[in-house]
Amino acid sequence: DRLSLIHTTTTTTTMVSFRKKKSSKAAGKAGADDVATPKGAAPQADDSRDEQPAIPSRPPTMDDIPDLLATMEKEKGEKAANATKRIYELCDVGHKQNRVPMVCSGKYDVLTPLANCLTQESGDGRHLACLALNNLSIPTENKRVMALGPSSAAVIGGLCKVIAEDKQESYLCCICLMNLSFLEASITTMLQHSPVPEGASPVAPLDNPESLIRILEKLLKNAPAVPKSGSGKSEGVRWACGLIKNLAKSEENAAMLGKTDIPKCVVENVRNSQTPPSRWTSNSLEDFSLFVILNLAQWPVSKESLVDAGAVDVVKPIMAEGDLQGLKATMACSFLGASWGDFPETGSAAAKSISELMTNIIEKKGKDGQYAYGVFKLYTATKAYRDLSAAASEDEASTKVLAVPSAVALCFQVVSDLVMAADDEANGGSKYVPDVKSAEYSAGAICNMLPAILQAGDPPRKSIQTEKACGELATMFTQYSKLEGTSEEGKECA
Repeated sequence: DRLSLIHTTTTTTTMVSFRKKKSSKAAGKAGADDVATPKGAAPQADDSRDEQPAIPSRPPTMDDIPDLLATMEKEKGEKAANATKRIYELCDVGHKQNRVPMVCSGKYDVLTPLANCLTQESGDGRHLACLALNNLSIPTENKRVMALGPSSAAVIGGLCKVIAEDKQESYLCCICLMNLSFLEASITTMLQHSPVPEGASPVAPLDNPESLIRILEKLLKNAPAVPKSGSGKSEGVRWACGLIKNLAKSEENAAMLGKTDIPKCVVENVRNSQTPPSRWTSNSLEDFSLFVILNLAQWPVSKESLVDAGAVDVVKPIMAEGDLQGLKATMACSFLGASWGDFPETGSAAAKSISELMTNIIEKKGKDGQYAYGVFKLYTATKAYRDLSAAASEDEASTKVLAVPSAVALCFQVVSDLVMAADDEANGGSKYVPDVKSAEYSAGAICNMLPAILQAGDPPRKSIQTEKACGELATMFTQYSKLEGTSEEGKECA
């Protein structure tokens, strides 16, 4: 089966569905439209990849769903597969309007029968169920039902079973799970998936070889060092890394992932790449793997596993890239404790790219051709700037590279916006309300840059405006230190 991907404008919302292709081949053979993204263009919206089984004598309608589900549950073999095919056709790229009603209307349960099809030995029914579940997993409304609703255990369990058994549809199951993981409210619950026989006591995910985390670990560990591009095995590993990229956004998940061999595997993916970073495409194995490294590196509970895997030496050369991969590598190296001398151009490129990212997040915009708004969190960018300033803090001259007026003002703004958001009577804050962590990291960055910020002018100058500004900053940091939720580290910096 030929499958091609269209990238979305937001790499955090890359969904994959399946499109029909007119073909002269025998009915029942799957195909796909080849759609290319213009070279150098930003990823485009709604990833749609649809495959077509044989065309039925009469196109199915939504009214047919109860009968089709009954056939799927009662029949076996060709009859069940044909009913599954019709369910798929109702949610294919030509019938996107049906996807939400099929899952969220409450009229029927299409998820459990489709999940049951994943456990069939019959390849046709299993393949069609994978295609249907992929298409149904795209709408945001459906993600919550599929990942957290009554059928979630059956859906996630069925997808995990196909991956664990290394079926040819494994990569489709990884894509479906990745689609569901774009709902951030679901990622902690998803990684806790740890099935046990009915009536048995619960088993922690790390102690259960049938848990999602151990199945993903096994998939990555068993992959060849240089998998054949486009093969089922390489596609499974690629989309598994895309799933892990999303799962690693949670600190709780990162703590679990750090206790597996997954960090080592993603570092090896980057180390073994035969493609220069400048040519890594969005959603490639290397792109996903570097994202996993970045997301795990920002959490103290998982970054040591990356250090032990030699991530710093693998990622350092990528910082010289002036694009998205260079930005990711720069932030990862700041989290992993790289020394100031490791950053290219005496740190100026790192300071510029991360402060630009902070600005874009606050202004709710992306950067053309590189990333869309929402790909990076403000707490990630502010922590990277804090850690970068910590690496430079031993030398005042180095700190000056970071302590440019625009960056310092940005850090002040993040703290100020949090203070103003906590004051119901305050007006004039920005349109972006930061989280407590972002304010803590911004305060930490200011603390690290103080020697450069407070350096006397030549000649020394005094003004009423400066004295007034200093008084306002002192008041702001006093208020910040008293906010509920401010950590001890944040209070110390204030």
